[in-house]
Amino acid sequence: MTHAMRFHETGGPEVLVWEKVDVGQPGLGEARVRHTAIGLNYVDTYVRSGAYPASLPSGLGTEAAGVVEAVGPDVTDVKVGDRVAYSGGPQGAYSEERIMPADRLVVLPDGISDQQAAAMMLKGMTAQYLIRQTYMVKEGETILFHAAAGGVGLIACQWAKALGATVIGTVGSDEKAELARAHGCDHPIVYTRENFVERVREITHGSMVPVAYDSVGKDTFSASLDCLSPRGLMVLFGQSSGAVEPLNLGILAQKGSLYVTRPTLGTYAAKRADLLAMAQDLFEVVLSGAVKIEINQTYPLREAATAHRDLQARKTTGSTILTV
Repeated sequence: MTHAMRFHETGGPEVLVWEKVDVGQPGLGEARVRHTAIGLNYVDTYVRSGAYPASLPSGLGTEAAGVVEAVGPDVTDVKVGDRVAYSGGPQGAYSEERIMPADRLVVLPDGISDQQAAAMMLKGMTAQYLIRQTYMVKEGETILFHAAAGGVGLIACQWAKALGATVIGTVGSDEKAELARAHGCDHPIVYTRENFVERVREITHGSMVPVAYDSVGKDTFSASLDCLSPRGLMVLFGQSSGAVEPLNLGILAQKGSLYVTRPTLGTYAAKRADLLAMAQDLFEVVLSGAVKIEINQTYPLREAATAHRDLQARKTTGSTILTV
């Protein structure tokens, strides 16, 4: 028997319980993975709280790294002994071992540690589709990225800077402003005391930005529209402050024929070929040194509830992992 962190009812971090689970053997198209490191992501709190649906009782987490222990009879994508990582698939990463769809596993290259992989697969792949696909950030452009000191933000700021962009980012404190600045954010804005729309206008000399990336949601969405240049793109990819109110589409016309999209990693990486291409792009930029994956907090898996409390209290920065 192995152990996993699960929940039998939705609610706060206290609903997470450490219990024995029977993993079993992998079937067709499956692999059994022994975890070494697990990624902590804000979306996990949405699932645990009931904001995102889950069939109860449920495991939690969709990002981890480890070693393949067994494979189903038809599996060719991975083999026993491979170091692998994943982001996506069914809930259940908060566990010592688990069964995974083999086509969701990516073999790790030399030079990428298990801990790095667990810290960057979801956040790094999210950054990849945001700045390389949803809107292809180009040299000479100025972009706006909210929560620039968060896990996705620190990776995206470094990556956008490496592409030659000027990065404006919002953060919640002076400490986080310095962290963002050290990771490629040219103009960190402390939104708790600065009006970020006015600051974007000042920084861009009134031209505003072609794209705004927002994982905060309710607290920043409306004002972010005012940061966009005509025909600009609003990319809403999270809602840490709450869901955005229903949008009157006429506002997009009034503010300059704007675009809005609500992308997800699940859609962009649904096909295995796309998943592998995105992972390769991420691995290359990390191995080149242009993007550094820094793990700023580590918690034992058994203390996942504490990790959730700290994450929701905005006590964390960058990437956090749970260790087995």
